[in-house]
Amino acid sequence: MSEAAETHYGERKDEITDRYFELIHSHLEDLLSGSADLMFELREIADRLSVSQKHLIRVVNETRGNHPCHFYVQAILEKSKHLMATTQIPISEIARRLTYDPSNFTKFFKKYEGVTPLQYRNSVAAP
Repeated sequence: MSEAAETHYGERKDEITDRYFELIHSHLEDLLSGSADLMFELREIADRLSVSQKHLIRVVNETRGNHPCHFYVQAILEKSKHLMATTQIPISEIARRLTYDPSNFTKFFKKYEGVTPLQYRNSVAAP
């Protein structure tokens, strides 16, 4: 591959990665605002980016060092933590907006954060 072709390929990988992050963040905002009601699966994200799922996985791994799902989970956690810290929206409602059953959301959250959503909310509550 020529140097120009390698440069173009590198730029394309960065473009796909950037668009992936933009898409997951805007989609999570749509879920939380109620303008979307189903969580995208990785295949749907790849389709929206006009790449195969396999290519998306390879590109994000190469550019960011982790599977796209890792970053999707992190974005979900960040959005939910922000809502728990800055609003009084019930945790069950945050879970529903993110398309989780509340008990499954609690398990998901605890798996990655080490505490339940309520424990998190209580830890960041103003004294």
